[in-house]
Amino acid sequence: MNALAQPKTTALKPPPELTLAASLRALPPAAWILFIGMFLNKFGCFVVPFLALYLTHTGHTLADAGLAIGAYGVGNFIASLLGGHLADTLGRRKTILLSMFLGASAMMVLSQAHTLPWIIGLSALTGLASEFYRPAGSALLTDLVPPEQRVTAFAAYRMSFNAGWAFGPATAGFLATKGFFWLFAGDAATSVLFGCVAWLALPRDTRQARRGGDWPEAWRAIRGDRRLQQAMLASFCVAFVFMQMTSTFGVQVTNLGFSAATYGALISLNGALVVGCELPLTTITRRLPARRMLATGYALCGLGFALNAFAHTVPWLAACMVLFTLGEMIAMPVQGAYVANLAPAHLRGRYVGVFGLNWALALILAPGLGMKLLAGNPAVLWLGCGALGLVAAGIILMERPAIAGPAANFPSVKPGNENHE
Repeated sequence: MNALAQPKTTALKPPPELTLAASLRALPPAAWILFIGMFLNKFGCFVVPFLALYLTHTGHTLADAGLAIGAYGVGNFIASLLGGHLADTLGRRKTILLSMFLGASAMMVLSQAHTLPWIIGLSALTGLASEFYRPAGSALLTDLVPPEQRVTAFAAYRMSFNAGWAFGPATAGFLATKGFFWLFAGDAATSVLFGCVAWLALPRDTRQARRGGDWPEAWRAIRGDRRLQQAMLASFCVAFVFMQMTSTFGVQVTNLGFSAATYGALISLNGALVVGCELPLTTITRRLPARRMLATGYALCGLGFALNAFAHTVPWLAACMVLFTLGEMIAMPVQGAYVANLAPAHLRGRYVGVFGLNWALALILAPGLGMKLLAGNPAVLWLGCGALGLVAAGIILMERPAIAGPAANFPSVKPGNENHE
């Protein structure tokens, strides 16, 4: 053999794709604890989906209901920033604990409000207290799971969310027939349960997990992150559509002559489909370009609600919900992983919190505007939802990644930004 001959090399094969079952088994135990807590909390999310029905039942107008739901959105807006800050400074677990116990207290106080100013003020307080755990939950899940597993992890996180959502509204519809107070009491009780699970079983915050940078650093990073800004703008458009599900859609269903229990069953259909189908669907979506998946999902969400303009029977309303849910299942797990991978590790809470602002802003604006459109011309509302879904799809596709194919699914994580704590 010639001494100068080069050794023969073989091309490295990419690691095989994990099956869905293997991907789920690879998730750490703390992630599953987080999923259980989320299920408990969302099973008891009784009040917000029924707030419009509760207020109109107690003599308030549709405009009043829109103001109250919008006030909850104002609290949610502040919660996005507060929760992101606390997740990076106080710690993920402590932030979840604080939100759950304060949220339960605020919910019970809201149940005793009867005049519109008190209802609006306490709705805002409840939105703030109940929702500032969200950035901490997403940041904790990102801490626990490596980038290649995050679409599956966020799909499982959403599955736990939607498992609660599948059974909760149907239960709430039953409770509402016994008295609306039981909606508030049940909502508060499940928040306390999530708080107890977090206290007993989630990993304690380490000093390393609380090393977050300050807000000036975070704003500099966010101002320079065009992909985050684009994702936020597209997400805001589709968030307007999503917010109609827990505000105007319930009124639309009852205006057609159906009961609150029918509305609860339609909402539960959404959750049941997500629970049964979203995780298997991620075995496909995680391999495809993220922006295309986001655009497809956003467009289907808009189309599903646009068809409500022509749906006047329960089967047709259910078909619209199925189409909307298909779009949700395609887009939302990819969106969660996409944004998580954009964030530097020490700014994860703030990144997720800032991204959540567009959903909080939609919660402020969408119910009130939606109620006005519904009162004036329902077709304009539902067809407008379809247009917004298409706008969101166009925005997210406007600037394509430089690399095509599955390798371009998510932004690469820069050295020093990834943290396996």
